[in-house]
Amino acid sequence: MEILETLKHPWPWYVAGPLIGLTVPILLLLGNKSFGISSSLRHICAAVIPANISFFKYDWRKEAWNLFFVAGIALGGFIGSFLLGNPDQIVISQDTRETLASLGVTDFSGLMPSDIFSLSNVFTLKGLIFFVLGGFLVGFGTRYAGGCTSGHAIMGLANLQWPSLVATVSFMIGGFACTHLLFPLLFELVR
Repeated sequence: MEILETLKHPWPWYVAGPLIGLTVPILLLLGNKSFGISSSLRHICAAVIPANISFFKYDWRKEAWNLFFVAGIALGGFIGSFLLGNPDQIVISQDTRETLASLGVTDFSGLMPSDIFSLSNVFTLKGLIFFVLGGFLVGFGTRYAGGCTSGHAIMGLANLQWPSLVATVSFMIGGFACTHLLFPLLFELVR
């Protein structure tokens, strides 16, 4: 029962970080596999879309392990959310709360603010911008950068790849710029 209680609380960075970092050498040692999540969408599309699109014409079965990996992440997320949910309230700094409150985000009861991420926002201008446009930009950026943040920042940096360092630094700069410049402008637009 003590193990179950331990799993219900966030792990400190010095435990979780090395466990995530060990994923890279384990995947490389066990099967010469590269860690990354964004490529799994391509594998799923190649498996289920019967279209004659050259981008999806490859042997996706060689990468089927990646689909099981992603299914495990989804299953783990479900188990973590519904069976092992953290009983403590999510800790958000007071400065962040005040900044978000000035933009109209006041509900901090869940993992994501329901003022932004709720079904009632899906068919609004806010939903169009945050879900559709944001999702398109994330997908485009992932393909343009040749991988997602986890692939570059975890796998690419562990392999000392120069393009991954450039991509990771670019992700960070883009994230800071969007958080401090674009996010407030978008919220003013959709009020």
